[in-house]
Amino acid sequence: MRGKTHIVGGIAASLALAQLYQYDPGIAMGAGVVGALVPDICHSGSKIGRKFPLLSKLVNKVFGHRTFTHSLLFFAIIAFVLDIYLSNDAIRAGFLAGLASHLLLDMATKNGIQLLYPIKFTVRLPLTAKTGGKVESIVFAALSLLSFYLGYNAFAYYL
Repeated sequence: MRGKTHIVGGIAASLALAQLYQYDPGIAMGAGVVGALVPDICHSGSKIGRKFPLLSKLVNKVFGHRTFTHSLLFFAIIAFVLDIYLSNDAIRAGFLAGLASHLLLDMATKNGIQLLYPIKFTVRLPLTAKTGGKVESIVFAALSLLSFYLGYNAFAYYL
């Protein structure tokens, strides 16, 4: 999936979680966007890879693309580190929701991800789409509508 699809996926996931647990939606949403972009640090052409080119190249050289940073091991390490160093539940939950949405969206691509890294086993959903293809455009539109709906509900108090 492309960066914009990951961003809107992170927004939808974090807003849904914010409503479920009564977290501040703005904080959770911001953290969700960041969390949705972090796994692609292993790809120098990604939005985050272009912001941190040296780190991106290093991570790619050591692990490759869609391996460690797209795994349950990475998710667990990030969750552990956030739990130790971050006291704000909305940030932690939003970040992890965005990260989880990234993994799910990439499992819906033909290339899949190595979810069980370091075990070399590619995980794909039964229905997959080509990155940047028509199906991804439909997924992007659906996630955009869902994000708008969840955002309206979350921020209606301020309107």
